[in-house]
Amino acid sequence: MFEKELAYRFLKETNFSLKGLRFRDYPVPEVGFYKEYSDAPKVKLPKVSLKEDVGLFEVLSRRRSRRNYNRYPISIEEVACLCFSAQGITAKSGFYLLRTAPSAGALYPIETYVVVNYSKDLPSGLYHLEVRNFELALLREGHFGRLLADLALGQSFFATASLVFVWTAVLPRTLSKYKDRGMRYIFMDVAHICQNLLLCAEALGLKACPVGAFFDEEFNEFLEVDGVIESTIYLATVGK
Repeated sequence: MFEKELAYRFLKETNFSLKGLRFRDYPVPEVGFYKEYSDAPKVKLPKVSLKEDVGLFEVLSRRRSRRNYNRYPISIEEVACLCFSAQGITAKSGFYLLRTAPSAGALYPIETYVVVNYSKDLPSGLYHLEVRNFELALLREGHFGRLLADLALGQSFFATASLVFVWTAVLPRTLSKYKDRGMRYIFMDVAHICQNLLLCAEALGLKACPVGAFFDEEFNEFLEVDGVIESTIYLATVGK
């Protein structure tokens, strides 16, 4: 019976109803609001110049998932625009640093990692977006395109893309407030971020494709995250 399947049970057990709200209370580890790699070399991203050359509705109408890339290098200015569209800070409200994409409770559980395959300004390697200072922390140098293609269930375009964005969720940031219901919000958060990235890529004349098919545990190992507190949940490729 469909009602016994895990997906259906999760949806039903996190339902809200006028008959009453159900919150299953359980301990959640404390985590910081920002993840930063203090010992990693940092690359300061340039300030994004916001142009109005392309109208929003034109960008929306042109957006498509495109996978045919040609191993062309991408500039640091293009990388900066993409990172800003995903998680750039746009305002401050008390303690909260508000960003280009909305987040439930302004908790921002999503971390952004960028794998650079081809760039004329950045060494190939794995980077982490340090949101507060708009920097990329270089975690590991190397060309990982072929490896990521294997970890993404053999999708070969990961090896020809200029960039691969990898998003993880630091689960306790949201679950500490919203409990089980918070899992819904986490997936909404990353979807907002990814759509911003896709529209930015289209406006820049780049190609992009969101990807949900990958080996979770192996991606976590690649990023060196534990898969419990922090886990990979979404990917996107960008290229020319």
